[in-house]
Amino acid sequence: MSVPTVQQNSVQPDEFSIKTIIGPLLAIIVGMIMVILDSTVVNVAIPKLVDYFKTDLKTIQWTITGYTLALSAVIPLAGWMTDKFGAKRIFLITITLFTIGSALCALAQTPEQLIIFRVLQGLGGGMVSPIGMAMVFKLAPADKRGSIMGVLGVPMLLAPALGPVLSGWLVDYVSWHWIFLINLPIGVIAILIGMRFLPKPERHQTPHLDIIGMIIAPIAFAMLTYGVSEGGTSWTSSSTITGLSIGGGALIIFIIVELLQKQPLLELRVFRSSDFTRGIFLLWIAQVALFGSMILTPLYLQQVKGYTALETGLILLPQALASAVFMPVGGRLFDKLGARPLAFTGLGIISVALYLFSRITVDTSLGMILLSLGLMGCGMGLTMMPLNTHVLNAAPPKLVNRVTPLTTAAQQVVVSFAVAGLTGYLTSRINSHMTEIAQGHTPGQALTAGFGDTFFLATCLAIAGFVLTLILRKPKVQPQEQPNKAGAAVKVDY
Repeated sequence: MSVPTVQQNSVQPDEFSIKTIIGPLLAIIVGMIMVILDSTVVNVAIPKLVDYFKTDLKTIQWTITGYTLALSAVIPLAGWMTDKFGAKRIFLITITLFTIGSALCALAQTPEQLIIFRVLQGLGGGMVSPIGMAMVFKLAPADKRGSIMGVLGVPMLLAPALGPVLSGWLVDYVSWHWIFLINLPIGVIAILIGMRFLPKPERHQTPHLDIIGMIIAPIAFAMLTYGVSEGGTSWTSSSTITGLSIGGGALIIFIIVELLQKQPLLELRVFRSSDFTRGIFLLWIAQVALFGSMILTPLYLQQVKGYTALETGLILLPQALASAVFMPVGGRLFDKLGARPLAFTGLGIISVALYLFSRITVDTSLGMILLSLGLMGCGMGLTMMPLNTHVLNAAPPKLVNRVTPLTTAAQQVVVSFAVAGLTGYLTSRINSHMTEIAQGHTPGQALTAGFGDTFFLATCLAIAGFVLTLILRKPKVQPQEQPNKAGAAVKVDY
């Protein structure tokens, strides 16, 4: 990585943020939308794929599992690859690989082929988010960073909500092939915009190759993700125990190895910063509450209320739209106020929304559901990117390339834990309430009560995060980010 240089005749921050950042930001957003969208569209198509390939559900589930494992495996490599070959080059290569994988998925003739091509997609898509976030963070002026990262966060919350709607429509009215074919024009657009607007790669010093870390990290994060995901079915199954044992053991070895390395694959020493540690811990709590509830809500709408997949996707739109509106607002306020008041307000709103969900019954009106979803979206918009930006601000700028893969890899495991943990708890609570049927309760009431209990657990997690926001403080500005007397912007080459 080259040494940051100050250009005395640089443009002013306002001009910089509008003219210089818009092209690269657009390229990164288009790429991230494609990858994040594809993480959700396949879920809705699973029944159709089972029928089309004349196979069983367990086999087709590997189209999701294989994709997730591939994502988890390559994320830790993003920092070293960026330092070695340049952010622009690796970003374009990963988008190209993902696009090719999408085309091959649409052409798959057997379930085995589809699984292999989904793994190829995951190998390409895993690096897109960490590299994209690092690029935008470096390009953004320090005083505009919250606003710009807020814009970047829109696809991160909007795409997962739009995925089921788009997938439901394509599967029901067109063909399952189009959930992959639609990525082709999006991928080509992202590549063309990226070639034109992303900063040209600079000459790089060859980074140290952490061979042991590069071998152990994919094993650790992929197996942990797999084990936790399998835990959603049974925490005592052989696959769960194997995944957690191998992943946990590899993670311990990886941590020891990385702390002994002068130039580690993932910079774990960043946890020495109390601001970083507080921020990442709070971010994990928020992610467990948020992403766990994002899985629970569609299940409730379909299993209890009886809505179709497409109807469920449409009902979830207010949450996506609210988050898309409040994400830029949160970014602008972050630049002025810092993360604490926003996280405090956002998690407070999320706590209220989850509590309303915990009070659901079989007869809960659609209006009340939409109100709760809208509040959830507002809270997500005010919370997620301010916390993400706070975490990156707390890390030394020279380590950003290694910190974004760290936070992304950790998020992959945390989200898997949230989904598996809350769905497992949901199953246990439903089974418990089913025993009350003999006492006059209906199966529908037992099912709803199970969802209510699980939403209440998510509420408690959100409230814990709400209280912990009080320990946040604004990180000190890094010396190299302080503007000079002439107000010149700082240019960071990567």
